Amino acid sequence: MTISEGGKLPDATLLHMSDAGPGAVQIGEKLAGRKVVIFGLPGAYTGTCTSAHVPSFIRTADKFAAKGVDEIICVSVNDPFVMKAWGESTGAAAAGITMLGDADASFTKAIGLAFTAPPVGFFDRSKRYALYAEDGVVKVLHVEESPGVCEASGGESLLAAI
Repeated sequence: MTISEGGKLPDATLLHMSDAGPGAVQIGEKLAGRKVVIFGLPGAYTGTCTSAHVPSFIRTADKFAAKGVDEIICVSVNDPFVMKAWGESTGAAAAGITMLGDADASFTKAIGLAFTAPPVGFFDRSKRYALYAEDGVVKVLHVEESPGVCEASGGESLLAAI
């Protein structure tokens, strides 16, 4: 079942890279009592993800903070090593965006936003989406119809909706 507005996000273990190495992050703990933006995308270093989706949240990070958002989290079905390097190369890390890997796609599957596209080597990848949640409850959810499009799920669109 796909998550929807008004639904509670499931807890899941995502992965983050710190100076001490890879570590587990319980998404439920990050959401508890907080206002959080999560945006998911098909893959690190892929075209639209790198040229449009991540930059849209870098551009709007300060405006989300001004609206009381505590954290912006990027989730991709990648390992934490890739997510760290990608966050550094795009400037997302410097902008304060938390880059989390959903290595086994468990979170992505639990929210019903996984897709597979064998011709491009995508298996259990994340559909492109952006959501705003308060205390783990989805208040705004924007899901793209096509993984190559970043309009409804871009930072500006989500910002306008909250």
